[in-house]
Amino acid sequence: MPVNIGELLGDEADALLGYECRFPGEQLHLPGPDFIDRVFMPSDRGPRVLRNLQALFDHGRLAGTGYLSLLPVDQGIEHTAGASFAPNPIYFDPENICRLAIEGGCNGVASTLGVLGSVARRYAHRIPFIVKLNHNELLTYPNKYDQVPFASVEQAFELGAVAVGATIYFGSAESTRQIVEISEAFQHAHELGMATVLWAYLRNEAFKTAENDYHTAADLTGQANHLGATIEADIVKQKQPTTNGGFTALGFGKTHEKVYSELSSDNPIDLTRYQVINCYMGRVGLINSGGASTGTGDLAEAVRTAVINKRAGGMGLISGRKSFQKPMEDGVALLNAIQDVYLSAEVTVA
Repeated sequence: MPVNIGELLGDEADALLGYECRFPGEQLHLPGPDFIDRVFMPSDRGPRVLRNLQALFDHGRLAGTGYLSLLPVDQGIEHTAGASFAPNPIYFDPENICRLAIEGGCNGVASTLGVLGSVARRYAHRIPFIVKLNHNELLTYPNKYDQVPFASVEQAFELGAVAVGATIYFGSAESTRQIVEISEAFQHAHELGMATVLWAYLRNEAFKTAENDYHTAADLTGQANHLGATIEADIVKQKQPTTNGGFTALGFGKTHEKVYSELSSDNPIDLTRYQVINCYMGRVGLINSGGASTGTGDLAEAVRTAVINKRAGGMGLISGRKSFQKPMEDGVALLNAIQDVYLSAEVTVA
């Protein structure tokens, strides 16, 4: 039974469901059943890339809508396996990760080479695979924060993946090397016929001040999206913005006053729309991340994030810890609730 979206939004229901964006949606390339034909067909993506992208869009409960609901489980490296899977140890077993994605009605599952490779012959034909190529591991002491390759594009191709994924820590001291590495990897993936998904995250201690954390500022994350589109990511994964004005507050880079006065506002839908604008006006799909599990509020938080993403013109949600750090039936219910937002005719593009 579909969730009651308005009830889960609570006091924000009217403000979020009835808001009209400052920048008009008519100027965007919005998700839809014909997205591949309408948006990607004129591009330089080859026939096999188009086929694999279409396979991703045609799977799960959102098949044929142009929206995506993805399950990412690379946290065993990114946040350590113990921290990630101890709340529900069945997910130490990669087969249960694939089961959750299938039973949860997802378009695809994103994980490590090891996770997907260990069950590839059983599941690669049952749900689209996205192999994450690089990771930040937390066993080095003292901890350092750098995305390094753990897998090759060829390995992802051989195990039957429809796409590869990678993270760049934009703003970090290592970002220049990461941009070069991932640009080359994405080129090779396209040559082999696989789609590309970029985790376009920000990472720099200077971005967090005593007053605010600008790692989730719309202007900074928007520029990260634009850089991701530049290296031909087909889909960009980004944290949903919670603030703005990172360039002006930190006093670096370049911006323009119209970014804040005409292209965005303080409303979360406007902030997220600015992220979409930077994804070549929606030609590159924006999927927002689901964030950490906070316990009892996970369902409402996931639905709120999905509503904001959809109304902003985004392409979907990629939610991991909120779904796998609880019993499987509850994780399935949460993934289905996210999908219900994108299936709802009442949640429109603002």
